[in-house]
Amino acid sequence: MPAVLTQMEGRRDAIDYAPGECPPPADLDLAPLAVRIVTDPETDPAEAKPFRSSYHRKRHDLRCELTGQTELVFLNALLIAHLRKRSFADHLPALFQRLWRSHGDHLIARLDQRWLVSAVTTFGDHGANAQQRSVGLALSVLFGTMKLYESERLYSGHPPDRPFTLDRKAQGALPMDMAPYSITNGGLDVNMIGRLWTEAEGDPVMRPLAHHLLDLLIHDDRTLFRRFQIMRRRKTRQDPAPAKGNTNPAPVPASAARLSARPLRWGLVTTLRGPLRQIARFAAHHIELGADALHLYLDEPDAQTAAFLARHPAIHVTACDAGWWQATGKPRPDQHQLRQAHNATRALRETATQLDWLGHIDVDEFLLSGHPIRDQLAGLSRTDAAARVAPVEALAADNGVVQHFKRTHHHARQPKTVLQDIYPTFGMHLYAGFLSHTSGKIFARTGIDDTRLGLHTLKYRGEDVTNRGRLADVVLAHLHAPSWQHFCDHLAFRQERGSYRMGSERVEMGQAQLLAFLAAEDDGDQSLRLFFDEVCADTPELRAKLDAHGMLVTRPLDLDPAVRRVFADLP
Repeated sequence: MPAVLTQMEGRRDAIDYAPGECPPPADLDLAPLAVRIVTDPETDPAEAKPFRSSYHRKRHDLRCELTGQTELVFLNALLIAHLRKRSFADHLPALFQRLWRSHGDHLIARLDQRWLVSAVTTFGDHGANAQQRSVGLALSVLFGTMKLYESERLYSGHPPDRPFTLDRKAQGALPMDMAPYSITNGGLDVNMIGRLWTEAEGDPVMRPLAHHLLDLLIHDDRTLFRRFQIMRRRKTRQDPAPAKGNTNPAPVPASAARLSARPLRWGLVTTLRGPLRQIARFAAHHIELGADALHLYLDEPDAQTAAFLARHPAIHVTACDAGWWQATGKPRPDQHQLRQAHNATRALRETATQLDWLGHIDVDEFLLSGHPIRDQLAGLSRTDAAARVAPVEALAADNGVVQHFKRTHHHARQPKTVLQDIYPTFGMHLYAGFLSHTSGKIFARTGIDDTRLGLHTLKYRGEDVTNRGRLADVVLAHLHAPSWQHFCDHLAFRQERGSYRMGSERVEMGQAQLLAFLAAEDDGDQSLRLFFDEVCADTPELRAKLDAHGMLVTRPLDLDPAVRRVFADLP
C-alpha cells in the first residue's frame, strides 16, 4: 500500500502560476460565461504558447479540447483539474459547488460522458455534505471499475455489446472467496444501481447529475448490466444460444389489417454527412423509387444542403447541431452508430401517423427493386413487425459508373467453399466475401410501442423482434468502396470507428487484422491495392466468377439524371 499511495500522490502536484496568473476568483460572475464560446487558444496571444506555467499549459490544453463549447464548460474542467491536486486555492471547492448549483442543467446538456464522470468524482472528493461525497465516491468507484474490467474484456475478442455464451463458463473460485453472481436469481446489479439512484435523490445538486449518469448507464447496450440481462433471458429459456423461432414477437397494431383499404405509405430515415451532391443522389433515387417521405438527419448541419433538400415536399431535414441535441435532453453520443440509432428510433415514433413502414439505411446505400416497394410491403404478413432487405456490395469501376454488385454466398445459397475459388488470396479472411455488413437493413412497421430501430435490426423491449419477413425482390446496393480512392480515403476512419474495427472478427484473422497487417507492410499501398483489386475491383474475371455461382447482380444506378429530374438541377 505505501507504493500504491506513493504512485497516486505523484500525480497530485499542485498547479503553479506565472506572475500575473491566478485561479478563477470566488465571486466570478457565471451568467455571462453561459453564452460566451471557447475559442482556439492559438488565436489568443494571452493563451498561445510558449507556456509560462503549468496553469498556462492546463488552460491551453483544456481550451483546445473544448473549443466551441461555452466558457462554463471550460470553467468546470479547469476547476476539476485544480481540485484533483494535493493543494489548491481555498475558495475553489465553493466555486465548483456554486457552478453546479446554479448551472447544473447547462453542464449536463453539454458535457460528454467522460467529463460527467469527472464531475461526479469531484463531488466525491469535495462535496458540500456527506450525501454528495458518498454518492460521488460510489459512482467514481463504479465507473472506474467498469473502465478497468471493460478494457480487459476487449482482449477476449468480443465486442462490448456481445454477451458470452452460457456453455463455456470456466471453473474456479472468484477472488477473495466471493460467491459467484447468480445470473438467474442475482440482484447485485439492480441493487447497486437502485441504491445509488435513491441515495442521490436527497440532494438537489447531486440528483440531476447522478440520475443522468445512471440513466446513460442502463440504456447503453455495451455494459455488463445489459450483457447479464441478455444472458439471464437466455438462461431462463434454458437456451445457451440466441433462441430461434418466433420467441420475441412485437405486437402489430390492428390498423395493419386495414392497409388494403388505402394506399400503403413508406419512407426512409438516415443520419448522414457528406457533400450535397452525394446526399442529393440518395434522396432523388429513393423519391423516384416511390418513397413517400425521407427523414434526413444532418450529422454535420449545412445551411446550403438543408435549403436545397427542403425544396422537395417529401424530404424532411433535421439539422443535428448542438442546440438540437440539447433540446433532445441527451448529450450527443460520441459514436456515430449511437447517433444513427437514436435518430432512427425518434423518426419511427414521430412518423407513426404518417407512414406505415420506415426503413433505416445509410447515405451510401440504395434500394433496388424489380417492382414497387409499396406492393412488396403490402404483401408481407399482417403479423410481421419488420422486414429485412439483403445487401449487395458494389464492385468498383474505373470509370466511376457503378452497375455491378456481388451477393454473399449465403444469399445466393452457395456453400462457403466458393469464397476460396472467387477470392483465392484473401477469401478465407473475409466474412462472406464482403468488406461491409452482410446482415442487410430493416424496414420497421410504425406504431408499435416499446420498439427501437437500430442499424440492422428492430428491437422490442430490448431484444430483436422475431416476427419479421423478407423483401425478396429488393436488394440494398451498398457503395461501400466504389473506387480505390474512396477505399483509401475512408480506411483510417473505418479502422478506428467503423466496419474495420478490431474485436468483431468472425474468422481467426478477419478483415480488420488483415487490413492492419497489409497497411503495415513496407509496401503498404501496393499490398492494399492487391487486396482491393482481387476483392473489390469491377473486373471481367471477378464478374465471371461471381456470375458462375449466382452471386452477380447487374443493375445500373442512374443517379445524376435522377437528381435533375427530382430537383431540376445538379448541385
